[in-house]
Amino acid sequence: MTDASDDFEAAEARDAADAVYTALIARVGEGSPRPRLAPTRRAVELLGDPHRAAPVIHITGTNGKTSTSRMIESLLRASGLRTGLLTSPHLERFTERIRIDGDPIADEAVARNWDEILPFIAIVDAELEGAGEEPLTFFEVLTVLAFACFADAPVDVVVLEVGMGGEWDSTNVADGQVAVFTPIHLDHQSRLGSTITEIARTKSGIIKPAASVVSARQPDAALEVLEDAADLTESTLAVEGDAFDVLESRVAVGGQLVSIRGLAGEYRDIALPLFGRHQAENAAVAIAAVEAFIGGGAVRLADEVVDGLATTTSPGRLQTIGTEPTVIVDAAHNPHGAASLVAALEEYFDFDEVVFVFGVLADKDADGIASVLARTGGAFLVTRPDSERARDAGEVAASIAARIGPERVQVVDRLDDALDEAREWASEAPKRAVVVTGSIGLVAEAMEIAADRGWGRA
Repeated sequence: MTDASDDFEAAEARDAADAVYTALIARVGEGSPRPRLAPTRRAVELLGDPHRAAPVIHITGTNGKTSTSRMIESLLRASGLRTGLLTSPHLERFTERIRIDGDPIADEAVARNWDEILPFIAIVDAELEGAGEEPLTFFEVLTVLAFACFADAPVDVVVLEVGMGGEWDSTNVADGQVAVFTPIHLDHQSRLGSTITEIARTKSGIIKPAASVVSARQPDAALEVLEDAADLTESTLAVEGDAFDVLESRVAVGGQLVSIRGLAGEYRDIALPLFGRHQAENAAVAIAAVEAFIGGGAVRLADEVVDGLATTTSPGRLQTIGTEPTVIVDAAHNPHGAASLVAALEEYFDFDEVVFVFGVLADKDADGIASVLARTGGAFLVTRPDSERARDAGEVAASIAARIGPERVQVVDRLDDALDEAREWASEAPKRAVVVTGSIGLVAEAMEIAADRGWGRA
């Protein structure tokens, strides 16, 4: 009887959480953010400022934000702190985005907090409508909900990933004690600017007065912007390659062993269960960020804290979702991300041939991504992600074929058909693999298909 009752309550809670997501997606989607902070600030003020309930580590950049955020959270949790983590987008359920102590928020908790914030969201929506403005967007409301959940938990520290940009992103109502920058490159140009300087300027808006700023290696144009922003806010700036660095990265079973020079000491032979040199660099940024947060960059982290990196996961990033043949998914959706993927395939895997199952959204640089991937000599099965923002597969395929030749490019309308065809090809010879990339949504769909069909996970 108890088990049946528990199952019923769990099903009710899941339905309630799913209803929250249904309400969220009825709003303007996160692909169309509004460059404004006032509505989000108004909502959190009405709620009693939950965004000030715990100190914040705020993270922006073009690539590596989610992986770095998850590494920072793992280190903080290993240090004994109760953590809140907000990332985006999600792969399976939206509750993945709001994490308490490393776990997706419970369905009951997200539904309860939703009920508590809803009257205040309605007030702000009405005020916006009265002023002739659009109501709160999906991401604005999600941000408010996350702050409410973190305050309710409560947590000791919040790791906050920017949705897009930085300066006007809704997460920027919070004041980050530490501002973290992963590599800045061209992406979302229609929203953030057409040059790296413009994009960096928007992202630098998360730097608050007297903050600690930790940055990955950056193009010169981006670094100049961050240096100026740090000076203006009287913040300290620590940059990879100077203040901290990756000393060594060695291939290991299930990932790599990395040695890192942090802000306050060296850390040797750390197990990192993720593939790619870029993940080692993300780990260096994460360690420096936590050093800056816990000891102002002057206190070496305990070895058992750094060992927390061994618990880090980053779903959808160089993740094997199938074996015999190998199927890998990677969320690379711009040329810089594609370059990291190609480098990792060469260094960490032993494939003779690969085929890319490829699909992109309309606002992405499909040609740039494909040009980088094409360096592997791999073929492309081009399909369309399940999104209203997806670019037509035929158009993408024609553009790629014009660059690398039609013999290496094929259109397959449905993702499941593309995966079947790719797996059949890969099964015909040893050391062949399937790589699904180009869109986070496409990766999520492939992961769901793999799970449903029982391909197995490595």
